[in-house]
Amino acid sequence: MNIKVVTLGCKVNQYESEAIITNMIENGFELCPENDNADITIINSCCVTSVSEQKAIKLMHRIKRENPTGIIVLTGCMPQAFPDADDRYSEADIIMGNTKRQAILPAVNQYLMTNNRIIDIPEHKKGEEFEKININQFHNRTRAFVKIQDGCDRFCTYCIIPYARGRVRSKHISDIKTEIQSLANNGFKEIVLVGINLTSFGKDTGENFCDAVEAVCNIEGIERVRLGSLEPECMDYDVLIRLSKLKEFCPQFHLSLQSGCDETLKRMNRHYTSNEYLEIVNNIRSIFVNPSITTDIMVGFPKETEEEFAKNVEFAKKVAFAKAHIFAYSRRKGTPADKSQGQLTNAVKKQRSDIMINVCEQKRKEFLNSQLGLVESVLFETKCKDDIWEGYTKNYTPVRLKSSEDISGKILGVKLVSLGEDWCNAEKI
Repeated sequence: MNIKVVTLGCKVNQYESEAIITNMIENGFELCPENDNADITIINSCCVTSVSEQKAIKLMHRIKRENPTGIIVLTGCMPQAFPDADDRYSEADIIMGNTKRQAILPAVNQYLMTNNRIIDIPEHKKGEEFEKININQFHNRTRAFVKIQDGCDRFCTYCIIPYARGRVRSKHISDIKTEIQSLANNGFKEIVLVGINLTSFGKDTGENFCDAVEAVCNIEGIERVRLGSLEPECMDYDVLIRLSKLKEFCPQFHLSLQSGCDETLKRMNRHYTSNEYLEIVNNIRSIFVNPSITTDIMVGFPKETEEEFAKNVEFAKKVAFAKAHIFAYSRRKGTPADKSQGQLTNAVKKQRSDIMINVCEQKRKEFLNSQLGLVESVLFETKCKDDIWEGYTKNYTPVRLKSSEDISGKILGVKLVSLGEDWCNAEKI
C-alpha cells in the first residue's frame, strides 16, 4: 500500500512528518506519487491559529470527496489540543495526538484488519521524556530539519501550544549526533536545528542549547548549521559569543518579536521589553559579520490601541528586519487572550496587517539591496525555471543563478549582482 503525508504548520511538524514517512517505509509502505490519490493519507496538523485548523478540516473534506475509499489519519497538534472536537474530524478514520508518533503504524495495521475507527490521544504528562524518533533522509530537500527540543513552559496568553505540546523536554546530545551523522552520510551538508521552544533545550537535562549547536558543528560532513525560531531573551551576550566561534554556524537569527510595544508585550506575557530586544539585535550585529534578523510580528492583539500599534510599527522600522512574517491575532479557545475584553474587529486587524506588511516589505528590499556586491557561499536547492537555480546564503538571503548543470545540493561561491523580485541574482566567481 502507498501513503501520502501532508504537513501543516512549522518546521518541527516537517521533521515529525519525515520521521513518520521513515517509519512507514521501513515497514513496507511506499510513498504515493505526488498527484495520485493515496491508499493512506496522513495529515500532520497545526493548531497555532484558527486558520490552520480550518485548513486541516477542509483538507479532510476534500480528500474524502475525491478519494472516498482512502484511509485518512489525522495526527499532530490539532487533535492533541482539542481532543473533545471529535465530531469535527468525522472524515478521519484514525485520530492520533502527538505524544507517540510511533503508534501510527500499529494503528494503521489495526485499522486495515478491523476497519474500526481508532481514536488515541493520550495526554501529555509532567516529566515525560523526549520521543525517540529519528530520520536519516529528508525527502525532496537539500537541507534537513532536526528536532532537538519539544514542549513549552512559557504560556504566552495567546498561545495554545503548551497545551498541544506539553512541557519542555530535550533530546540527548548523543542521539542528536548519531542522527545527524546519518544525515551527513547521506549527503546533507546543512542542518536546521528546530524545536517548539528551541532556546529552552537542556532546561530538563542541565545543558545549554549552545552545547547541542557545538556538537552538530563538529560532525564530519556538516558544513552549515542553522537555527529555527528563537526566544530573544535567551540570546544573551555569552551565547552569541559562543556561537560566533563556530565557522559552520549560519548567522540568521529568527527572533520572535510578536510586538514592539511594551504594553502589548506585557499583556502577551512575553518575557522581554522592546529595549531589551533591541539590545540583543545590536549585539548580534556587532558580533557577527553580515547577519540577518528575521521575526514574527502580531497585530490586532486584544486592547491594542492606535498608539500601541504605532509603537509596534516604529519599532519594526527601527530594527529593520531582513524578513518578517506578519499575522493578525487569532483567537484560540482555552487561552487567556481569548477571554480578554477589547477584541478587535477583523477589519481593523486586516488594516493593521496591511500597514505592517508594507513597512516590513520596504525594509526587506533595503536588506536585499545591502547584499549586492558581496561574495557569498550559497547552498543551491531548487530549479525555478529553465536553467535558473535558487539557493540561500548563510544569512538566508535567497539567490538565483543561471547554470546549465544540476547544482542542487551544491555549495558554490557567487557574487550577488542585481535584485530580483524577492531575491538577489548572482554570477559565478
